Amino acid sequence: MKIMHGRCAWISIRAVMASALLLSAVASAAAQNEGTTLRFKGGIGVIPVSSGVGLAPTAEVVNRNIVRGVQPAGQPWVIDDLDAKVRADGRITVEGKGLILAGGNNAGRSAGLSVFATLICQDVAPFTESSTTLTGVQLSPTGDFKIDDTLAPLPPAICASPMLLIRNTQNLAWFAVGAFRPSNN
Repeated sequence: MKIMHGRCAWISIRAVMASALLLSAVASAAAQNEGTTLRFKGGIGVIPVSSGVGLAPTAEVVNRNIVRGVQPAGQPWVIDDLDAKVRADGRITVEGKGLILAGGNNAGRSAGLSVFATLICQDVAPFTESSTTLTGVQLSPTGDFKIDDTLAPLPPAICASPMLLIRNTQNLAWFAVGAFRPSNN
């Protein structure tokens, strides 16, 4: 075995160190891209009308509860729990429990509907809707669901004002909104 001396040994050591640093940087970047960038914990069901105007028993004018251009469902909905994670590469996982109607003839039921998720990062129009597959996943009879998908189009690298909506595949209305957790806890 030949031992290197002097300048050749120093160049070899520097090359090994540079390679190690490069691999470390690539691994760090990959880990950041795989890491959770946005977290939503808890959810709020939709109330379709946010306010009414008029003194009569029936409001003369109502303001629909439109969120970032997305229409609300026609009836109130409730959700027991929601936990969602959005990664930098657009991968999203959502677990919802108890998404059921809170009004109408099917109150207390999921009505067999299917849902998908939409992330909107802009707080003023124009809004870009990054959504999971529009065919969605079916709600269980008790309103439970799981989404494991990739958002399209990919959300921006910096999501300045994250809004996660759970929406109906039939008419694209929103049923529930995720409670954003900025610290990713």
